[in-house]
Amino acid sequence: MLHVSGTQLVTEDDTPVRLRGVGLGGWMNMENFITGYPANESAMRQAVRGVLGDDRAELFFDRLLTSFFTERDADLLAGLGMNCVRIPVNYRHWESDDRPMEIDPRGFRHLDRVIGLLGERGIYSVIDLHALPGSQNQHWHSDNPTHVAAFWQHRHFQDRAVHLWEVIADHYREHPWVAGYNPVNEPGDVSGKVIGPFYDRLVKAIRAADPKHVLFLDGNTYATDFSIFREVYENTVFVLHDYALAGFAHGGPYPGYTRGEWCDRDELERTFAKRSRFQRETGTPLWVGEFGPVYTGDPEVDGQRYQILRDQLAIYDAQDVGWSLWTYKDVGLQGLVHASGAYLDRFGDVIAKKRRLGVDRWGSTMEEAADVLAPLHALVENEFPGWDPYPWGARYQTDDLIRHIMMAQALLPEYAERFRGLSDDELAELADSFLLERCVRREPLLDLLSANLQG
Repeated sequence: MLHVSGTQLVTEDDTPVRLRGVGLGGWMNMENFITGYPANESAMRQAVRGVLGDDRAELFFDRLLTSFFTERDADLLAGLGMNCVRIPVNYRHWESDDRPMEIDPRGFRHLDRVIGLLGERGIYSVIDLHALPGSQNQHWHSDNPTHVAAFWQHRHFQDRAVHLWEVIADHYREHPWVAGYNPVNEPGDVSGKVIGPFYDRLVKAIRAADPKHVLFLDGNTYATDFSIFREVYENTVFVLHDYALAGFAHGGPYPGYTRGEWCDRDELERTFAKRSRFQRETGTPLWVGEFGPVYTGDPEVDGQRYQILRDQLAIYDAQDVGWSLWTYKDVGLQGLVHASGAYLDRFGDVIAKKRRLGVDRWGSTMEEAADVLAPLHALVENEFPGWDPYPWGARYQTDDLIRHIMMAQALLPEYAERFRGLSDDELAELADSFLLERCVRREPLLDLLSANLQG
């Protein structure tokens, strides 16, 4: 079992361990750009249940969870040289909103299976609660159907999160291959006043249930603001996220300018130094919970994206920084591998429509349907020049409200209808499109990571 010793994570015999691996996004916390649906997970599941019925929808989603990560996936990651997987989970696997505080132990079934597969191969797991009751941030990846992070506005949501973590921590308290708990992914507390006292309370509750495991705590404003911490908790890693501006879908050339901001290796290093200042000042371990560029299919552009990744890994290597690359498996935007076959055959045109309209926040260039939306952005800028909404300002907020919420939700029925009339075998075939043996491997990325991890 790992613990924090100064600036390092170490085993019980004080052997240093630098956790390097990948995030298992889109599995127990599904995301629209990862598995190809529009909007947020709970809305998508509801739409699919409306077509298939409860029992057959459960058959599909359970098969998807089974196929998405198997022994072969664990073997691939171990073969690359990884020793850590950050596992995002959604609270809804354990608790439903109409029965708050009632824990369904079946939520552990798949998580136990994958943590076991990884541990058998010497790979640690970090359990990451990616979606909390009421949504802890303003976007789809916290399963948020709105732009309001209601978690910070209602004590009831916070009570439920603390209770769930008491259950999870008790369940894994003696598990040696669980590196620790990442209890709040990318919090977005607008006021910045609720999160500090909440972390104080949450840490105390988790420590009472499990005094041994490491805590991995994200800063506010999507793991970028660490001023909210009022003390340095023992046995804790303060987690930063380090996405490069030039690596976004709307990123410019590398090196070069993206939306007026220069990005090259020196700037990556300066940005990382700024983002990790709190960890350096407190003498705590450096671990990047998420980072990584998106890929476009254009060989020239993707070559630049691979160079961004090489430069970031070189910066981390030089400073003994641990990391978790986002993300392992998807439908083609960012994963080490991506699904193919029946699922892409059935939903490929929906995915293409999402891309054409910029419906997914992650993957949008912000310029799709510009003939319609550019006048709206100009109107907002002219009429409300002082509007600067949290977290990223007016330009992003307008896109979030129009593209990533309204248009995404309007597209949900079209996605769900593709399930109509399918037999149980056909549903299984869709889910099995995510089996590793049926996936396409992004070989340049796999080669790059293997060279880094084993070099």
